[in-house]
Amino acid sequence: MSAGFALDDAAWASRWRHRRVADKAVLSFGLLACAVALPPWPGAAATGVAALAVLLLGARVRARTLALALAVPAAFIATGAVPLLLTLTWESGPHVGISPETVGAAASVVVRALAATTAVFVLASTTPMVDVLAALRRARVPDACVEVAGLTYRFVFLLLESAATIREAQAARLGYTDRRRALRSSAQLVGAVLLRSWDRARRLEEGLAGRGDTTTLRTFDPPATSSPRFVAASLGLVALVVVLGLAGPALASALAGVAS
Repeated sequence: MSAGFALDDAAWASRWRHRRVADKAVLSFGLLACAVALPPWPGAAATGVAALAVLLLGARVRARTLALALAVPAAFIATGAVPLLLTLTWESGPHVGISPETVGAAASVVVRALAATTAVFVLASTTPMVDVLAALRRARVPDACVEVAGLTYRFVFLLLESAATIREAQAARLGYTDRRRALRSSAQLVGAVLLRSWDRARRLEEGLAGRGDTTTLRTFDPPATSSPRFVAASLGLVALVVVLGLAGPALASALAGVAS
């Protein structure tokens, strides 16, 4: 199961499925703001821990599902941190090394990015896309933007399913037995998926035009409950993270002074 399917399945099965999107957005975007605005140590680190606690203990997202969903973003974050970790000097020729400054910079980026990703997952793993689209309509977002977002989301899953089916067929025909065949099969896979996506988009447009459709593609909007206690608890958690992020360095230095 891919990360996208795992996250979508977790959202449909979430115990917070019927909470208002706005209530969950307060918690998710509040933690996201903390991850971006607070110092990485300990602000972003505390944000990541709080978001993980919310996902695992509050929303009851399975640890395996969360790990699968975080795998791809974590790989991108680690790849982007590699250039920050290395330093290039030209004293007696080019020399690549690692310094304490580059380690600190790379660690700060990794911690902040992981905390921000986990904060976004608070909303993504508890709210199906149809609920998000309905909330955007209620917020008066233009219908064209909502339609593009919804169709893009649907096509992502169609393309993932098509790519998995084509790859299974290629593997059954020994298309990945060596490097040369793997490269050829990968190129054919990309080409087939692009052609299929183009064809499906064209057929969808022609079908809607043939029906004379000029309205939006409405989706089922189930009733959601608003909880002032949930919003208050969310704001309290965000405030606690802010306090820890801002007062943490001063408290650490004070404790170090007392210990010395």
